[in-house]
Amino acid sequence: MTGQSLEELSSGAYVPDSAIRINVGGFKKRLLSNTISRFPETRLARLLHCRSKESILELCDDYDDAEKEFYFDRNPSLFPYVLNFYNTGRLHVMAELCIFSFSQEIEYWGINEYFIDSCCSSAYHCRKMDPDRETWDDQSEDGSAAVSFDEILEFYNDASKFDKQPLGSARRRIWLMLDNPGYSVASRVLSILSILIVLGSIATMCMNSMAEFSLADGEGALCEDPRFETVEHFGIGWFTLELVARFAVAPDLLRFFEHPLNVIDLASILPFYLTLVIDLVAESSPALANLGRVARVLRLMRIFRILKLARHSTGLRSLGATLRNSYKEVGLLLLYLAVGVSFFSVMAYTVEKEEDGEDFATIPSCWWWATVSMTTVGYGDVVPASVAGKLTASACILAGILVVVLPITLIFNKFSLFYKRQKQLEIAMRSCDFSEDIKEVPSVNLRNYYAHKVKSLMASLSNMSRSSPSEHSLNESIH
Repeated sequence: MTGQSLEELSSGAYVPDSAIRINVGGFKKRLLSNTISRFPETRLARLLHCRSKESILELCDDYDDAEKEFYFDRNPSLFPYVLNFYNTGRLHVMAELCIFSFSQEIEYWGINEYFIDSCCSSAYHCRKMDPDRETWDDQSEDGSAAVSFDEILEFYNDASKFDKQPLGSARRRIWLMLDNPGYSVASRVLSILSILIVLGSIATMCMNSMAEFSLADGEGALCEDPRFETVEHFGIGWFTLELVARFAVAPDLLRFFEHPLNVIDLASILPFYLTLVIDLVAESSPALANLGRVARVLRLMRIFRILKLARHSTGLRSLGATLRNSYKEVGLLLLYLAVGVSFFSVMAYTVEKEEDGEDFATIPSCWWWATVSMTTVGYGDVVPASVAGKLTASACILAGILVVVLPITLIFNKFSLFYKRQKQLEIAMRSCDFSEDIKEVPSVNLRNYYAHKVKSLMASLSNMSRSSPSEHSLNESIH
């Protein structure tokens, strides 16, 4: 076929030769050259102008000279959309399609995105420009395997490490019982007991600060009730036993304290032992009596025990994950507040400095009033007196509502996603059976997992510098 193009060869009177044979991943179709040539920039139209087999193979994956058939190693399920385009001059995008796979496919066939029909164009470009713009329910339900696969894989990898350790099966059962509160009846009982001890310890610390629950010594000075001290020692003993037991059965001792919950467990008991050491040192050396102040500060750190509830609460763990992944939104919120506080504090100082009173005497003194007003707390300890000051306060309050609400909505959406992910992960862990050695990880939908991982990469590589869809389109009457 040297020296002549396919279009020239097919322009004769023999009608069957005016069609070319296409094989896309096993999906075979005959297309009229006249239909294809209407779109000269597409890959199939360019095939019509090829004058050698080498030029043909630059556009397709294989070519059967005897059958005059062009083979393309592409997804056959997406090719009907290409066929519909050649027949109608329009592209349509179904909601269930992966936007990035579809975008790559039409780019391969040389079809411009401008051919997407108006009924699909807006949704297509929105989904492509913002790949995370999906309903949170669909993300959590349809993509449950994808979003939790990393966590499940890490969980199974940790569980499989016991197979090569002494008493691995027994240690794994204890590890599951301690680290997964809902795994078995025994783990639920331990979880409830641990929650009660944490709450009892916090309640004891609070009551110990009240004069009604304090005792007087021989000199009339207030001292701790021995009963509270007994509860405190029992709680510390339980928390220490918990931490030691988790450390003893941990699948990887070197990475034990990389887990935030284990760090919280250590922080909940460390102040007690540091206080004990400081008290002993201060008693043995009067010159170090000032260390007693350090001990009092360390006693206040016992409030960190409340964070131990995160091990038993899906909501608290989801909150931690949300804050860890929402630093941009939190930073945006703080930036908005800082700008608003600075602006309205200057405004309040300007309009109130002529009034009698010292509440708005300086701009720094107005910062407190602006902060309280923008966050809509409104203590009422500092209030403007003039009409202009009250109007400024009203504007400050309204601006504060807008400033706080906008980032909070984004953070709440992330919290909803992480909460549902955590619930799905807990369900997956509770359904695990480790009665025998682990041979392989559970089966998951790798297609969803792959799509989840590649989405953000493809979004960053996608060309976003496109013009707005023009009104130019092909006449629908052409068939």
